[in-house]
Amino acid sequence: MPKETAVYTHGHHESVLRSHTWRTAENSAAYLLGSLKPHMQILDIGCGPGTITADLAALVPDGHVTGVDHAPGILDQARATAVERGLDNVDFAVADVHALDYPDDSFCVVHAHQVLQHVGDPVQALREMRRVCKPGGFIAVRDSDYSAMTWYPHSPGMDDWLDLYRRVARANGGEPDAGRRLKSWALQAGLTDITATSSTWCFSAPDERAWWSGLWADRTAASAYADRAVEGGHATAEQLTAISEAWREWGRQEDAWFSVLHGEILCRK
Repeated sequence: MPKETAVYTHGHHESVLRSHTWRTAENSAAYLLGSLKPHMQILDIGCGPGTITADLAALVPDGHVTGVDHAPGILDQARATAVERGLDNVDFAVADVHALDYPDDSFCVVHAHQVLQHVGDPVQALREMRRVCKPGGFIAVRDSDYSAMTWYPHSPGMDDWLDLYRRVARANGGEPDAGRRLKSWALQAGLTDITATSSTWCFSAPDERAWWSGLWADRTAASAYADRAVEGGHATAEQLTAISEAWREWGRQEDAWFSVLHGEILCRK
């Protein structure tokens, strides 16, 4: 039997959705876009508020995209995103990546962005993604790697943030350093035609660092992640406040720079 899906560390606090709704196919799935054809049927796993899903639907006008998420509540926002963009080739459903409710060989592309770091059994998830992918189709996965994130100037409070986040994520059953493991997980899942790459998000311009530092400051102070950090005994409320302020102080620095490394795999079935 597949393992229970791990607890989603971030939850869907406004500070989390501020990040999720910023994501596009261009800034989050560029490694996949050259393989898309107008007729393709795509499954977008962990679609969240649906911004990447909608972009993919626009890129396959003669095809169809199904966005799925383990959290039913977020799908209303995803549907609204599709309606706002006038898309009629997209639908949404609740699903568990460990046990997808679709027949074998259903989709031309099975895509997951920032998903495997949060699931209980990423190898089983990839097996399921492979199962529902058509022969000759693509399994496309991208995940960040927290230990590889880097920033300047140095901030002890942000060092504390990284240590805390990794502990909370692992206590919830996830793997925050997923990016570096994607190729290994794919091999364990039986995939063989694997192209492994990496890419980054970088935040340095004044508006970028204000946005990035602000959302992490808010997420640290008040979100499901903050609640789980305290309830799990990983941090006190006072420690969270100090880390939140460290994020804001970093964001005020004129020379501040932050890079998020992502691992990517594009696998041909």
